[in-house]
Amino acid sequence: MQVHTVGDGAPEVAVVGAVHGDEPCGARAIERFLESEPDVDRPAKLIVANEHALERGVRYVDTDLNRCLPGDPESDQYEERLAAELMDEVRGCVTLGIHSTVSYDRPFANVAYLNERKREAVAHLPVESVVDFTVVADGRSVELPGFVDIEAGHQGSAAAVDNAYDCLVAFLQTADVLPGDPPAPDPDVYEVTEPIYKEPGRTYRFRGENFERVPAGERFATVDGEDLVADEEFWPVLMSGDGHDVLLGYRSTHRGPLSTLPEPEHGDATADPPADEATD
Repeated sequence: MQVHTVGDGAPEVAVVGAVHGDEPCGARAIERFLESEPDVDRPAKLIVANEHALERGVRYVDTDLNRCLPGDPESDQYEERLAAELMDEVRGCVTLGIHSTVSYDRPFANVAYLNERKREAVAHLPVESVVDFTVVADGRSVELPGFVDIEAGHQGSAAAVDNAYDCLVAFLQTADVLPGDPPAPDPDVYEVTEPIYKEPGRTYRFRGENFERVPAGERFATVDGEDLVADEEFWPVLMSGDGHDVLLGYRSTHRGPLSTLPEPEHGDATADPPADEATD
């Protein structure tokens, strides 16, 4: 794991890239930012997390780093040990994690257990959509009280690197690390209600568009050429026939613009999560 610190003092802000090694945009955006030799107003950490997987161009070496937080420093599995190291590095920090996907070209933000600081962070990212993954957040970084993620765009693309860099800069402006005013796009919020799993050995094709409403009774995918029809309306999120071995994607509901949601309860957005909420 590479940990770079800009500015003087103990950082309370962090950016994490390359949690998954086949999603290099975060690492590339961090490299671009560091090469610019930024003049910062307060310190921040910039972390390239899963170096071994990044070097190999694979999602993970032993297990998914973004499914095993807070990790185990005594584990035989590389990512479980790495997860514990990453938790130590981001403890006490408001943190942006950078990912990419094969299912959607434009950047969007991911959260869980939305609180005041998370809301402030995603309100000023250059994204059109925010997805609340609370119902499926176990073991993911977004479950942590000070952590938000972005999907920067299509995996491996130059556009994803550009989007990741823009989000990194906006996040650091919001956190008062960089001077300047971040954007305030008032993104739409989608709340995940359930995952849709694939059956082994079958061929899936997604026939809709992510973040576009699927009415009840309408086809949204095919399985071995047979239609999958919505039993009730939903909005697809991260849905793709070839993006994941066992997961087609997620159903969500559309909550409306972020500005219309009730204010989250006040609390410490950087505190450690309760033990019974950390992972399964």
